[in-house]
Formats: sequence, C-alpha cells, structure tokens
Amino acid sequence: MKNNLTIYNTLSRKKEKFEPINPPFVGMYVCGPTVYGDAHLGHARPAITFDLLFRYLKYLGYKVRYVRNITDVGHLVNDADEGEDKIAKKAKLEQVEPMEIVQKYANSYHRNMAQLNTLSPSIEPHASGHIIEQAEMVKQILKNGYAYEVNGSVYFDIEKYNKKYNYGKLSGRKLEDLTANTRELAGQSEKKNPFDFALWKKAEPEHIMRWPSEWSDGFPGWHLECSVMSTKYLGEKFDIHGGGLDLQFPHHECEIAQSKAATGEDAVKYWMHNNLITIEGQKMSKSLGNFITLDEMFSGENDLLEQAYSPMVVRFFILQAHYRSTLDFSNKALQASEKGLQRLFKGMETLDKIKPSKESSINFKDIKDKSFNALNDDLNTPILIAHLFDGIKIINQLYSGDETINDTDLTDLKNFYKLIVFDILGLKNENKGQKTDNKFEEVVNLLLNIRLEAKKNKDFETSDKIRDELNKLGIVVKDKKDGFEWEIQ
Repeated sequence: MKNNLTIYNTLSRKKEKFEPINPPFVGMYVCGPTVYGDAHLGHARPAITFDLLFRYLKYLGYKVRYVRNITDVGHLVNDADEGEDKIAKKAKLEQVEPMEIVQKYANSYHRNMAQLNTLSPSIEPHASGHIIEQAEMVKQILKNGYAYEVNGSVYFDIEKYNKKYNYGKLSGRKLEDLTANTRELAGQSEKKNPFDFALWKKAEPEHIMRWPSEWSDGFPGWHLECSVMSTKYLGEKFDIHGGGLDLQFPHHECEIAQSKAATGEDAVKYWMHNNLITIEGQKMSKSLGNFITLDEMFSGENDLLEQAYSPMVVRFFILQAHYRSTLDFSNKALQASEKGLQRLFKGMETLDKIKPSKESSINFKDIKDKSFNALNDDLNTPILIAHLFDGIKIINQLYSGDETINDTDLTDLKNFYKLIVFDILGLKNENKGQKTDNKFEEVVNLLLNIRLEAKKNKDFETSDKIRDELNKLGIVVKDKKDGFEWEIQ
C-alpha cells in the first residue's frame, strides 16, 4: 500500500503524514445534519469534502469505516443549553410528532446526498437511538469528578477539567478569555460557571422529547452525542473526526473534553474541518436566513439564483476550491463551473474519438504524477483540476493529429481520467446517454454539408452565413481536415 497522503490536522495546526492507528483499518467520524429542515448549500460542502476523503482512502487500499451521525435530539435553538429543541420546535409548528420531522428531513437529506453522488456512510447512527450509552458516559464523567448535578441537570465542569487538561487546545481559546467574555444568561444560574455545558438537561414540563434517567426525565446535551456515537462505533481512539469549521468551537472542543474526562485518553488523532460557504462574506446558515436549499439550487427557484444548477455543477463548484478555504457563492462562479465541467467531459468524450498510432509522441506521466501529488497534498482539488485541464489540452492535440499516442498509452490515459473524475472526485456526466433528436441532427448535418459544398465552390459568403447563423443558435461548428464537427453549447 503506497501512501503519501498528508492532511491538515486542526489540532496540531499543520499538515501531517496520514498514518492510521490500526492499518489497514481507518475510522472516520463526521458530524452530520440536525434534521429539522431541508439541506442547503452549506450542508453540501462537508458532505462532498469527506466523501472525497472516503473515496481516496479506499482507493489507497484502506478499509474505511465512515460514520456520519444524524442529530435528532438535544440541539437547542440558541446552542447554549437554553431554549427549545430545534426538532421539537419544528414539530409544534407543523403539528406533527418530532420523529415525523426527523424522518421527513432525513429522507430529504439522503435524496440530496444521492443527487450529489456522495457515497453512503458505513454507519449512520441517530442520537435518539443512543440515549442509554449517553447516560453511561455522563455517569463515568461524574464518577471521574469532571461534572456536577444540579436540580436534575448534569453539567461539565470546565474549570476543574482545565486544571489537569487543556480546554481550548483545538480552537486556541483560553479559559481566562472565556471567563472574561461570557456573561450570565437567564436560566443559567444553576451552573457553577456560565461557560459550563450540559451533559444532561432536565426537561421542562412543555418539553416534548424526554427520556428517564437517574437524574431526571430529560435529554442529552448536544455535544455529548458525538462523543458517544463516535467511540461506540470506532473505539476509544480513532483516526479522523471531521466537520464544518463552525463546529470547531464549542462543539468539537467540548467533545475533546468529554472523551478525555470519561476515558483519560484523547479520542481523535486527526481533526479535519472544511471552511464555510458564504454569501457576500456572511456564513450561509438557517439561523441567518441567507441559505439556498439544495432543491432550490437544482430547480433555480430562489431569488438569489439566475438559473438552475445541476447537482454535478454544484459538486464541481465545491471541489474547485480547497476544502480549507472560504467559498463565496455567486452565480458567476457557478456558471463558470458549469462551463468548466462541460469542457472536462467534452475532453473525456474526445478521448474515445482518438485513433491510436504505433508510437506515442507525448508522455502523460508528468500530469498523472502531479495529479496524485495534489491529492496527497491535503486533498488539493483546485490544483488537481488544473492538471486535468492541462491534460485536456494535450487530448485535443492528439485528436487534431498534432501529437500521437499508441494503443496502450491511450487505454492508460482513459483509465486515469475515469479513475480521477468518476471514482475519486465523484463526478458524473449528467448528459451521458442523452441523444439529440435525430431529425434535428439530420437538419444540422444537411446545412453543414451544404456549407462544405459552398466552401468547395469558394462561395465563402454562404459558408460563413451558415456557420454564423448556427452559432447564434448555440451550435458551434469546428472545421476538420476530413469534414466538420458541431456541438450545442
């Protein structure tokens, strides 16, 4: 197994050579959605980022267990241990059971993920299905002295934890700064410190989603869920934990503290975070109301959209930026991605039209090496895609006859593009197999044959007129040594 992969570890703040704990097994946990609404463009980025990593690790020969959770309880409206459960609130608005909301939006999320051609995770646990395990972890943290119970709720004692361990090592925050910048909010007086977080919350009388425990009828804290589900399915120490940059603090910081307090061990070797998708510099999110759902992206039915964008255009748009860089939404950028994707697939289709020669005048090894080097360099997809387009230029030279390639090299080249574009980048040619209407083809070919006759007779006025009029209709004509080609753009 040849592995030159390096990934940026948020914990160490540097790129590190990827070396799994128990090769060839790789355990990867990614924070999934809270299913109380339709998936939006922001949800697509972590799904595609970690789908790419999942695909590449499998290509490298690893046996990957990819766990992506569904949050269906405990995620409160203001993310600060107060307010309504987001799913329960939606259920009240729609006058249905909370689990109907979960089912409805989980189904919608899965449909969108399939449209984006993301592979299903190995395991997709629900937080509500692991209440017993969460209660057991709360007991262990209490036993180890890093939590306290007040009025039926259990809170994590950050100050006590920080005396032995370093709370804030993932995000770089210091407890002194948190203390200075955290104000006491209404309803938080039962905490020792306002920055302590809930492991278990006693449910108010009106709270719909509740479970019995030795402390109270209540529900688990949002942060606790991921600590429990990740270690249940991947062990107390596993390789990769991923998610959006917005989860780094407090969610992932709290996960680190909980797991350490429960077991005395750091659970995760590599922390990976994708950056955000923004609109005019602002994070795209439900809470800010500036999001575009994936269904709206695919249908074009949103005032921010100038047109509909297909799932593969959205996927390609996301892959054209490095996962750790901010990606700003714009119609112009998506339209450029649409054209770039068409150009990429056009080049791959051209490969099938190339006639092999006895000898090769070009060597594709350099482009192949550079492509894999880009993937190994912390999944640098923008550089990878640039190399693929460099290859498309050479493919066009082969087709025009300016360069030659033998049969073995041509087969190798086709396999390389299929591997990278389809298997690793996860792109699909959405137009593949869609035939243009035969009568339409016949009419265009008839016109272009008339144009050929006009050119032979040196009637360039007629020849140019046919070409220009077809061009106005979006039909691009390319003259060849032995005839012509045309395509619709």
